[in-house]
Amino acid sequence: MEVFAKPAVGAIIEKVSNDKRYILIQDRNKNNDDIETGMIELPAGKIREYENIFDALRREVWEETGLNITEIEGEEAKVCSFDSGYETISYLPFCSTQNLSGGYSIILQTFICHAEGELLKQTNETINIRWALLSEVEAILKTNPEKFYPMHINSLRKYIAKTSIK
Repeated sequence: MEVFAKPAVGAIIEKVSNDKRYILIQDRNKNNDDIETGMIELPAGKIREYENIFDALRREVWEETGLNITEIEGEEAKVCSFDSGYETISYLPFCSTQNLSGGYSIILQTFICHAEGELLKQTNETINIRWALLSEVEAILKTNPEKFYPMHINSLRKYIAKTSIK
């Protein structure tokens, strides 16, 4: 039986306060997931069949953090069409990541976002939802990358490189 990769979406939610850059991180707390439980992750989740990727991102962020996304970088550049009975959307995420081994097969589209609202304390899948200084995330990523959920490491490294250029 063929098994296919599952499409997923993730958010690097950023904010600047007192001239310091923060991103939202959380700890995995999946019931059936012993190996990855406790790993640091970004808000993310699977896209439902025929769900608009931006709607999926908003839903996942809301479910996992309690925040409402106010901006998704790149959303304004999306192209939508309806041709031959197909409604389609084209977009450019900040980072695309595919795992080639481990866990189960995912293709993750990560976007840079801004959000507002009050953080949840925890959900049925996450705990320790918090704003972390980007410099602290960078330090942990450099010294202990194994603390992060592997599907988010490349997008975090790309984001850190992007923000250090500014």
